[in-house]
Amino acid sequence: MARITYFCLGWVMVALGIIGAILPVMPTTIFIILAAWFFGKSSPRFEAWLLGHPVFGSSLRAWRANGAISRNSKLLACGGMLAGFAMFIAGAHPSLWLAAAVGAGLLACASYVVSRPMPPDA
Repeated sequence: MARITYFCLGWVMVALGIIGAILPVMPTTIFIILAAWFFGKSSPRFEAWLLGHPVFGSSLRAWRANGAISRNSKLLACGGMLAGFAMFIAGAHPSLWLAAAVGAGLLACASYVVSRPMPPDA
């Protein structure tokens, strides 16, 4: 039963990753990383498919090997967080405290992304 659950969750993560690739307000990479993990627990075939994927494969392999994120991905992630925060401020007109809390959360996330090592081949 656990294997079926992991397999289904793997496909949910792939679907969310594809949505994230299309919509700028949703991340892609974390869902693909989770999909690979779920497939690793349920389907070696689909895990291998993701690891060999022409778009996602190299990022997944770098993450698994070294917890590494490429410079381009770091820039895109931080730029996306900044753009999302700007849209939040402009669209929601939050209180100062809410804006500060959201900004602090995004800053913590950006700090984590930036602190990850670069892939050895970069």
